[in-house]
Amino acid sequence: MEKAYKLEFSGEQKGSLYVNCCGLSRTDPLHSFGPALKPHYLIHYILSGKGKLSIGGKEYPLEEGYGFLITPDELVFYQADEKDPWTYVWVGFGGAQAAEYVGNMGLSVKQPVFKSDRSEEFYRIVKDMMEHNTFGMSNELRRNGQLGIFLSLIAESAAVSEKALEDRTNIYVEKAVAFIQSNYCNAIKITDVADYVCINRSYLYTLFQKWMGISPQQFLTAFRITKASELLQLTSLPIESIAFSCGYSDPMVFAKAFRQTKKMSPTAYRKEALKGEGRRNKEHLKQVEDYLGNILTDI
Repeated sequence: MEKAYKLEFSGEQKGSLYVNCCGLSRTDPLHSFGPALKPHYLIHYILSGKGKLSIGGKEYPLEEGYGFLITPDELVFYQADEKDPWTYVWVGFGGAQAAEYVGNMGLSVKQPVFKSDRSEEFYRIVKDMMEHNTFGMSNELRRNGQLGIFLSLIAESAAVSEKALEDRTNIYVEKAVAFIQSNYCNAIKITDVADYVCINRSYLYTLFQKWMGISPQQFLTAFRITKASELLQLTSLPIESIAFSCGYSDPMVFAKAFRQTKKMSPTAYRKEALKGEGRRNKEHLKQVEDYLGNILTDI
């Protein structure tokens, strides 16, 4: 018989990431679950003992220091060892970004296992969740915050971070692009982007060339100039203010970069944009006049 201490948090759950349940189990020999399905993500971490996991058509022998993922609606079976049954903590979770977090950590049905030496921290996190178990915003935020820490410990696992690196390198590019899109207005450099995604600058350059066909610096410049072009067309801000708004501390450097990209100065670009807007306004006015003329003729 399993000696389990568990909590399930009922009610409608909303948000990017939230706890469904958590617990601690000290199992008897050969205690098992399944084959069955779970409706949400579930991660077990083994504090002591041994057992086995069967999921996705494969079987994994597991022991102290290992953990495993169960994905929603995936048939799973796990069983404690006959001579040295395991003790584990677990956390069930869901949310709009749960799948993204799990994927970015390198976990999946094909790779459900991770290894970590942070057993004391895993135990303390789940214990804290169980101590803050009542209804209320304060406890809900506490549990969900602890969930984030729980997942961060797994993300630090070398066994996960080394998994299928070649297949996941585009994630670095996606995160780098998102960082640039959010910070182009600041005086960031490519080294800042590389530091954010935790790889060196030369490797980031290689990945951008592979996935986008341009360098990180070319992308940053192109994105800044695109935003500057929008401001030149849609606002009457001074050129200097537009330069500062797009991450350029020196308006002369901005003007040079703009000319290299657009083949004209920012001032000339704005004049051309205004001419184009004037032409569009005249064409629209003529359409309105023709429409009114047709109505009057019919009358």
